[in-house]
Amino acid sequence: MAVRIVKLGSPRAPSEGTRIGTVRRPPRGVPKSEFATGDWYDVWYPNLAPSVETMKLGQAAETPEQWRAFEKQYKREMNTPDASRTIELLAVLSRQSHFSVGCYCEDEAHCHRSILRHLLEQAGADVAPP
Repeated sequence: MAVRIVKLGSPRAPSEGTRIGTVRRPPRGVPKSEFATGDWYDVWYPNLAPSVETMKLGQAAETPEQWRAFEKQYKREMNTPDASRTIELLAVLSRQSHFSVGCYCEDEAHCHRSILRHLLEQAGADVAPP
């Protein structure tokens, strides 16, 4: 059992389980009826996505300093009671079932999902290797 951190829209891995979209907005130009069949996500859960302001910080980050500012702000958002309880819940579930969380970004290293991976690991989640 484990949680996978994935790029939404990529082919699903065997036994991946439910795919959770931790993104601010649904995929553009994709009918809602095709979210799951197109390997986007089964459940949209923007609660773990960066706020619009924070997302813009991450998208604009070109230097390590700018990325650290984004990371600090996103971690602050994930430290709120609702977000931290969700991370704790996902950590527990990862030890009992297969599921995945993801975002659209090409490069995980330059995406909030890299930080989410770290937060889940800190919470004791069983996280599948990249």
